[in-house]
Amino acid sequence: SDSGSDSEDSSLSDSELQEAFARGALKPGLNVVLEERLKRRNDTDGLKQCLAEFRQQLAWVERLDVTLGPVADPVSQNGSTSDAVDPENDFQREMNFYRQAQAAVLEALPRLRKLQVPTRRPDDYFAEMAKSDQQMQKIRQKLKSKQEAMERSEKAKQLRAMRKYGKKVQVEVLQRRQKEKKNMLNAVKKYQKGLSDKLDFLDEEQTSSQGNKKGNASQRTKKGPNAKRRYKNQKFGFGGKKKGSKWNTKESFNDVSSFQSKVAHNKGPGKGGRGGKGGKKALNKRPGKRARQKMKNRAR
Repeated sequence: SDSGSDSEDSSLSDSELQEAFARGALKPGLNVVLEERLKRRNDTDGLKQCLAEFRQQLAWVERLDVTLGPVADPVSQNGSTSDAVDPENDFQREMNFYRQAQAAVLEALPRLRKLQVPTRRPDDYFAEMAKSDQQMQKIRQKLKSKQEAMERSEKAKQLRAMRKYGKKVQVEVLQRRQKEKKNMLNAVKKYQKGLSDKLDFLDEEQTSSQGNKKGNASQRTKKGPNAKRRYKNQKFGFGGKKKGSKWNTKESFNDVSSFQSKVAHNKGPGKGGRGGKGGKKALNKRPGKRARQKMKNRAR
């Protein structure tokens, strides 16, 4: 059949390729050469050498080997350590491991203390971590980013809750105002129709407005002046008496130390002289009230 002929051709081609490979006619790289498997051998010399290394008589502190049975179970009545352990019972098996480790610790600790070997970790013990600083830095950044994301989500939740509460309060205030307005309009209609002769709603409105004003005033008095007002008071003071501040007193009336006759009679080199800007207008200028009073006093 055709399938048989194909198999024969393929077998012939394989045999031809093998012969060509044996002659060295094939180029390297087209075929993979399979290496022969190493033959197993019994190296007795090497095994004896390894056994001799294992049998080196080292000190116990270098080996730290302890081979003991488990500690007697205080709960058991007989107290024997040769009780058969059921391998299918997980709790009993693990307890047997624990008691065996406990026996090894009780045997090894006194021996280590005799050899003055420390068995407790010092307070300033530094344990090098298995992970590098770069890896720990990446972990720290990742934890920090997670914490920041959690804080942002928590703040967003709080803002949403505050907005909901603010909307709720606003709706309640609007409803209350509408209700009060509706009640007042109903009372006004009743009064206009003569169904009622009471004007209590006006008194309530006045009292509410007065209460708001008093509350604002009390808040102002408690709060005091703002920072800008305090700064100006500190810089410029609190002022003083404005009305009548320029009136003459007995002392200022008798004080003539600042009087200058040349200036008073327009004889000085100032603007009022003949050669100055004032000219005749400056000469004809009427002296002030205070100067006239002083001139009268001198004439007397």
